[in-house]
Amino acid sequence: MSERSPDATAGAAPHLPANAIELKGLRKIYRRSHGQPPVEALKGVDLVVPRGSFFGLLGPNGAGKSTLINILAGLVVKSAGTATVCGVDIERNPRRARRTIGVVPQELNLDAFFTPRETLEFQAGLYGVPRRQRRTEELLRAVGLGDKADAYARSLSGGMRRRLLVAKALVHDPPVVILDEPTAGVDVELRRSLWEYMKGLNARGRTIVLTTHYLEEAERLCDRIAIIDRGTVVACDEKSALMRRLDEKELVVTVSPAVGELPEHLRRRSVVRDPEGRLRIRYHPSRTRVIELLDAVREAGFTIVDLVTREPDLEELFLRLTGKGAEGKR
Repeated sequence: MSERSPDATAGAAPHLPANAIELKGLRKIYRRSHGQPPVEALKGVDLVVPRGSFFGLLGPNGAGKSTLINILAGLVVKSAGTATVCGVDIERNPRRARRTIGVVPQELNLDAFFTPRETLEFQAGLYGVPRRQRRTEELLRAVGLGDKADAYARSLSGGMRRRLLVAKALVHDPPVVILDEPTAGVDVELRRSLWEYMKGLNARGRTIVLTTHYLEEAERLCDRIAIIDRGTVVACDEKSALMRRLDEKELVVTVSPAVGELPEHLRRRSVVRDPEGRLRIRYHPSRTRVIELLDAVREAGFTIVDLVTREPDLEELFLRLTGKGAEGKR
């Protein structure tokens, strides 16, 4: 997937507002039949996505992410609250709002009997893009499908279909692109090329919103992250600020001689011996200095041979805030 994009200046127009997406008190209640109680998928969500950010929207199964995305895309009607995309209210001006956003869905929802060229031309027509302004050939080349322009979609590999969905989301030149689990089930090479392409778009002014169950992807790519759980935003901040919330590190110390029974003063500091015979010490940087821990190890009669510190990762923060695992977060 080429880094070059035909929409190099898209999304960077000076008239756009500071925030790409603003949600205030957004609620969605699904009514159920046969006397079953309603389900409140979104419970008054307040959320701001700054323009030009690479924004991660994370949460476990049933958290409300898909409902939120579908509301923004005009596929689900909200129950209450307001939502704007690039300053356009999705309820007051739904057609204009839909033109500001492009969604790359998780499902490979392509017509099997359309070629990639026909798919993009049809999508451009749905958005009212004049023929002279369409960039079908450029988009196909940009996502590495120039040589497959006239092949039926049913003959494309899963990775090629995923690329076609990216191009399809960009035909109307939207300043905001939402990626809904875009790398689920794809190979490493495609995942890498997709992220390089998206980072290029983001660098040229696009706002990218990513949902993914690969937390390492969100940690590596996103500059700002929101975590939603049971229809409520439980955290939203710059990635670095969120990670500081944990206030926890681990120190792994290789010592000599070999560790036998740990002295009492080390056990009081929550020092444990791992299977490799190293000392593992979890501590709070705001309350404990590393030098104090190392002095305690030396006082126990050990010589420090090597040491490594491990920072907390996004998965630990996710688990702390939601109490759920890192798999299947939809």
